This record gives sequence, C-alpha cells and structure tokens, in this order.
Amino acid sequence: MTTLTIDPQAPYPPFEQLRRQLVEQIVSQHLPAGTRLPPVRRLAADLALAPNTVARAYRELEAEGYLVTRGRNGTIVAPDAAPDDDVRRRAADLAATYVAGMRELGLRGEAIVAAVRHAL
Repeated sequence: MTTLTIDPQAPYPPFEQLRRQLVEQIVSQHLPAGTRLPPVRRLAADLALAPNTVARAYRELEAEGYLVTRGRNGTIVAPDAAPDDDVRRRAADLAATYVAGMRELGLRGEAIVAAVRHAL
C-alpha cells in the first residue's frame, strides 16, 4: 500500500481524505483485488486518527463496492473493485467528451468539477 496521509488543513474531513486515497489506489491497482487492508485500529494509530474515522471510511468503501469486510478475517479489496483497461479507456473518453462540452459552454475547471460533484 502506498503511503496514506491526512492533511488537517484540507477542505475535506479526514474520513473523506482516507476514502479518496484508497479509491485512487484501488482504481490505479496499487491496491489490487484481494489485498488485505490494515485493521481499523492499526491504521487509525498510524494516521493519528480516531478508529471511528477509519471505520467510517472502510464502511463507505464497502457500501460502494471497493472493499469486502470479513469480520475477524479482515478487510480486503473487492475482487471486482478496479475497472479493467477497456472500462478505464471508455471512462476516460466519456470524461474527455464531457469536459469538452462543458468548456464549450464557457465553464472552467472548478465549475466543471462542481457540476460533477453535484451530479454525484
């Protein structure tokens, strides 16, 4: 697992920073399917976070299909969490088309990102 960092000055709460970093590592396959994640308490101690903060990030990632929790057997990256190359390529094409259309409307980066966040 690539190093995870929490920035207390970031505009996002710690659980969201952790969630985003884990998604990024799963999607980029730095955390491949089947990889076992550290226990909640250990990761919380490593990141100087409350255990509930890490547990919330894990729960949300499990609800989103990125992780599978097996009780005392730990939490692993879900078998189908990372998209294959074809899906990634199609997603990149869709994103490029969307951004081009938004730019034609005269919107800049932050407005485009805000529109995506609102849609999600």
